[in-house]
Amino acid sequence: MKRLFRLMAGTIIISSFLLAVFSPVFTQESSEKAELPVLVTSCGQSPGPVRIQFFLKRLQIDHVYNLHVAAGDLSAAKESGAPFKSLIIVTGASLKGMGAAGVSIKDELERIGGVIEEAKRQGIKIIGAHIEGMSRRAQGAAPGDNSDELSIDAVCPESQLLIILKEGDEDGRFTTISNANSIPMIVFEKNMELGDVLRNIFEK
Repeated sequence: MKRLFRLMAGTIIISSFLLAVFSPVFTQESSEKAELPVLVTSCGQSPGPVRIQFFLKRLQIDHVYNLHVAAGDLSAAKESGAPFKSLIIVTGASLKGMGAAGVSIKDELERIGGVIEEAKRQGIKIIGAHIEGMSRRAQGAAPGDNSDELSIDAVCPESQLLIILKEGDEDGRFTTISNANSIPMIVFEKNMELGDVLRNIFEK
C-alpha cells in the first residue's frame, strides 16, 4: 500500500512538472511586457480592435490605431525615426466588416502576412489577440465559413504573446497553439479585465 501511495505521489509530481513546462498560460496578472509605441490592427476587420483602442485611450498608452496598415507603414515609421516597438493584431473575421472595407479574407491574410514579415524584420513584438470569444468564432454568413479560423492561423502561431478571452478557448484552440509554439498566453475572463491585461503589459 505504501508503495502504491509513493507511486501515486510520484505521478502527481511528474504531471504537475509537465503541466508547468508545456503550458505557458497565464492570467491577466502575467509579468509579460512589451514596449511602446504600439500599433493596433485587425486581421479580418472584426469589431475587436475597437475594444483594444478603448482601453489604450483610457489608460493613456501611446498607440496608433490602423485597421488597414501595410508593411510599408511599418517601414515608413522606422525611417522617420519613430519605429513601432509592439504590434497587436486582433484576429476574428467579420464578413460585414470586410464588406464595408471592400476587402476579402484573402486580402486580409495577404496584408497581415506582409505586416508580420516586416515586424519580424524590425524586431517588433507581435501580440496576437482574440477577444470576442466563441460568438465570433462560430459566426459566419454561411454554413462552413472558416474566415475567422483562417485569421487565427495567420496570426497566432507567428506571435510572441497571445491575449485570449477564456470563453473563446473552450475547445482548446489557443492553448494548443500556445503549447505547440511555446508562446506565452494571457487569458482573461471578463471584458473589463482586458484593461488590466493591457496595463500590465505596457506600463513599466
